[in-house]
Amino acid sequence: MNAKTVLPAVAMTAVSMVLTLAVVVMWLGTAMPWPVALVVGLGIDGGWLATLAYERRLAAQGDRSNGVTIVGWCFGLVATGVLVAHALTAEESTGAWLAVAWLPVAAKALWLVHGLWERTALTPGALGAIRGIQQEARDEAAVARARLRAEAATEETRLTAVTQAGARVARVQAKTAQTLSRAWSTLETARDGEDTGRALTSVTTRVTPGVTPTWDLPVWGPTEPVALALDAAPALTNETLDALVDQIRHSENPALSYREMATRFRAAGHSASEVRLRAAWKRVAA
Repeated sequence: MNAKTVLPAVAMTAVSMVLTLAVVVMWLGTAMPWPVALVVGLGIDGGWLATLAYERRLAAQGDRSNGVTIVGWCFGLVATGVLVAHALTAEESTGAWLAVAWLPVAAKALWLVHGLWERTALTPGALGAIRGIQQEARDEAAVARARLRAEAATEETRLTAVTQAGARVARVQAKTAQTLSRAWSTLETARDGEDTGRALTSVTTRVTPGVTPTWDLPVWGPTEPVALALDAAPALTNETLDALVDQIRHSENPALSYREMATRFRAAGHSASEVRLRAAWKRVAA
């Protein structure tokens, strides 16, 4: 993994050092002996290489020195300045020399990027753990999204079904109310009509002279069915009925009320009309 950053930095450093040495020898060789120019070029490249080696040593130890970093950048700027000055004073190919004058600074920038890479590099195990955590988070998010979509679809279906059922009930209620309203109107018209009174006069007995008896409209609303109490055969005699009522009434202390006694009387399988049962209760309770 380090080769991705260290190889470009090494290549750029070698190219910039060779270019700097060649420019110094060619440029200063005309004004001084070439061995002196060679020493100057090697001095610039050597100083830069020495500071770079020291920076790498400190980086390997997990340390850094601002002073060494500043000196290294100064050597790089000096090399760049030499290349720029040579390009500006060259009689030919000025643009080409200016195009390569940035190589020393670029080499220093690549070493800076390589140092940042090393400080933030992780081991393969750590990278694998991070990838596993990220994948797990993505899986959980995908499952949560799928669950939410499924719940939303289910809720939408339920609401649609409830709404449709409610609409059907409302339509049936409205239709029933309309039918009952028409029937009630018909009954009301029949009750209040003149022909109805004459018909009732012909088939009923007058309660009061000169007054035609009226008939009531049927009740429109919930009603409770009334079961007719019929005495089973053979009917209980008054003495037997009184004894049963008294026995059930005093089966608990305090004595039972009429409603409780009647309920237990019928639950026991006995049969008697309401009139006889209440008469027996009055006789026993008197």
